[in-house]
Amino acid sequence: MKLDRFLRLSIGLLVVLVFVIAIGALLFVTESALNVWDRLVQGPRIILYGYLAVMSALVVTAVWLIVRLVVKRKISRRRGRPDQPLRKQDIEDRLREAEKSGVDISRAQAELRELAARQENRSVHLCFFGEISSGKSSLIKALIPTADVVISPVGGSTVHTRHYRWRDDSGTQILLTDVPGTGGLESEMDDVAVEEAQRAQLVIFVCDGDLTRNESQAVKWLLALGKPLVLVMNKSDRYNREEQAMLVERLLDHIGDLGAEFSRDQVVAVSAGGEVDVIEKRADGSESAVRRQRPADIGVLVVAINRLLEGGSEMLDIRRDRAVFRLAAEKLAEAEGEYRTQRAQQIIRSSTRKAVVGALAAVSPGTDIIIQGYIGTSMTRELCKLFGAAPRDLDIEEFLTLSQSRAGKALPLSLAVAGNGLKAFPGVGTVAGGLVHAVAYGLIFDALGRSLVMTLTKHGELNPGTAAREFEDGISEHIEAGVRRVARMALEQEETTG
Repeated sequence: MKLDRFLRLSIGLLVVLVFVIAIGALLFVTESALNVWDRLVQGPRIILYGYLAVMSALVVTAVWLIVRLVVKRKISRRRGRPDQPLRKQDIEDRLREAEKSGVDISRAQAELRELAARQENRSVHLCFFGEISSGKSSLIKALIPTADVVISPVGGSTVHTRHYRWRDDSGTQILLTDVPGTGGLESEMDDVAVEEAQRAQLVIFVCDGDLTRNESQAVKWLLALGKPLVLVMNKSDRYNREEQAMLVERLLDHIGDLGAEFSRDQVVAVSAGGEVDVIEKRADGSESAVRRQRPADIGVLVVAINRLLEGGSEMLDIRRDRAVFRLAAEKLAEAEGEYRTQRAQQIIRSSTRKAVVGALAAVSPGTDIIIQGYIGTSMTRELCKLFGAAPRDLDIEEFLTLSQSRAGKALPLSLAVAGNGLKAFPGVGTVAGGLVHAVAYGLIFDALGRSLVMTLTKHGELNPGTAAREFEDGISEHIEAGVRRVARMALEQEETTG
């Protein structure tokens, strides 16, 4: 109890002491400020205004330094609200910015040029989408008998995108696109079909019965484009009227489950015709197998297409344009990703070379793995800027400090891997300790850069703790992967300076 009372009295006295010191400091500062102010007021005005300007500049500088050190910043690579549809001006602005940075924008530009050509021709673009063997090519052949459509009994016979042009009685040019069927062995065919669906004004999704899970996902994605869609159940001649009606109801239920507004007229059952094997009896009683042409029954599909087209070409154009802008933005994002990957490798390679040079130039090996922090700080800043993140200076310092402690644990592994890597080069002979140490430095820098790129790609910002943990988790793998490259770099540098 006596000890507890003593502690409370001590704390009380300490509080009184701090209070007295704070009051004294406040009085001293106040007195000094008043004296200075009185002298400034009594003196020339130019001195007063100059003094106030200097004090204001010092305050602004202090606030700026505090914000730069403490406040976390992040550069946004997108403009506008994400829920707003892209406009032509938006994508063109992004293309100009990307081109200035050195990004290859040719693929995105090609989409805009193709869109401009279709706008000028005032053509109506229909895309036939569906899984392999659903009968897309046969439907196009039935719609345009003069088209040179290759129809094969082998599933997935359409391996390239094909365009067919036709003019109706009013002179409107109709462009029909037959894309590779989805669900085949070649996964890139799906990408081709998806892109053509985005470029079209009207999508015809063809199935030959109830929708599979993959077909339901494809229809859901197509509906998200906001374009008119006709769901066609082909090969309806395999079913009687009751079965056809039941399947059409099932298809409507599927569309309803996807949460889309869909009229009953947009689900049709047709038969593209084609050839069928029949047994023919001759007059002498003998039989033989012959192939006969089945008549096509696609009238309801033609009616459904015309009804959607009559709804207004302007709205169809707007929806198509928005989808193409999204497609161009996606291709631009892919190009930006490729550029960031290539540029990040250049930054890491340059920083690794500097680390190797610094280690070779050192009189004795240092214990600090992240050399003086300068190269590490420079590399971290460049990579963060490349990925659109602007971290606080304290974040960079904390990341390098945490990484340094983890790199120290991996130093024995780095030295061992460096020694083995150098022995793999003929003519090196006995590996000198300085050269091994330089390669070890380079390996750690290489691993640090690659781990940081993985973190920025995944999270979009520099979180020191997370980035340092990912560096520690992947350092062994990165060291093993980069040993030959860094060893060759060190040998070339030694030959140059030696």
